[in-house]
Amino acid sequence: MAAKQDIGVALVGYGKIARDKHEGAIAVTPGLRLAAVVDPAVQHATLPSYPTMAQMLAAQPDIGAVALCQPPRYRAQSVVEALQAGLHVFCEKPPGIDPAEVDRWGDLSATTGLTLFTAWHSREGAAVHTARSWLAQTTARKILITWKEDVRRWHPGQAWIWAEDGFGVFDPGINALSILTALVPGRIRMREAKLERPENCATPIAALLAMESDSGIAISADFDFRQTGPQSWDIAIEADAGRLLLSNGGNTLSIDGADQDCGAEQEYPRLYVRFVELIGQGACEVDASPLQLVCDATSIAQVQVVEPFYD
Repeated sequence: MAAKQDIGVALVGYGKIARDKHEGAIAVTPGLRLAAVVDPAVQHATLPSYPTMAQMLAAQPDIGAVALCQPPRYRAQSVVEALQAGLHVFCEKPPGIDPAEVDRWGDLSATTGLTLFTAWHSREGAAVHTARSWLAQTTARKILITWKEDVRRWHPGQAWIWAEDGFGVFDPGINALSILTALVPGRIRMREAKLERPENCATPIAALLAMESDSGIAISADFDFRQTGPQSWDIAIEADAGRLLLSNGGNTLSIDGADQDCGAEQEYPRLYVRFVELIGQGACEVDASPLQLVCDATSIAQVQVVEPFYD
């Protein structure tokens, strides 16, 4: 019997996140091989590179999957094009702009028998699963999210993030919301949102959110793109069993002040292992709940216009 061949994957969008995270993760994932890059402006140093997915498919019809890493405004066209071409699809977060549209992609993938995976990388933080297990055995009372980082450090020169559909501070903030929706069962309701938007930008640079879970947990979030020095990616939980602090973007954990050994950060390799599992099962994993919270926040927000921001 012939050995099963690895699935050829094309990276669609070859920007910072694709180079820093996806390329290396694909390389170490059994069952996958990076076969091509699709980007209208950037080429890979050694792999075949194409300006469009159609040109890639015409030249390399053996490619079996795509990882979509371009800005979210382009995802809708790319997801549909890939599924219609018979490709499995891995979506970098956020998967799109409209939660209802993302759900429709799930329906489309189910009818084609192809895998669609909306990959929320922060849910694979080294400490997230331990935190979820701890929380499942107690009753949480209050959750405080502090997600503050330096946009000039993490998104240098990325003008798309300030455009109408670019998410602004919600681009990193949605990582916190993805962890939150993995930790807390049931629906989370957005009660209040206050946004600060630079006068020369279409998206916010800071956000204060008040939420509540179905079970009555009071949840607050403080997002800011202007933090210099040490960066803050923390989720603090007060519960009957004690106090839990999930920090470093979900990769370190302390309970009642005692550090827990949760292993090393392996977010993207874990995502690609899961992608291979889903393909093998003929299954999809589509979740737009973090995106829905962002949409809920922007729909009710009080917006304060602040001084211009220049990268």
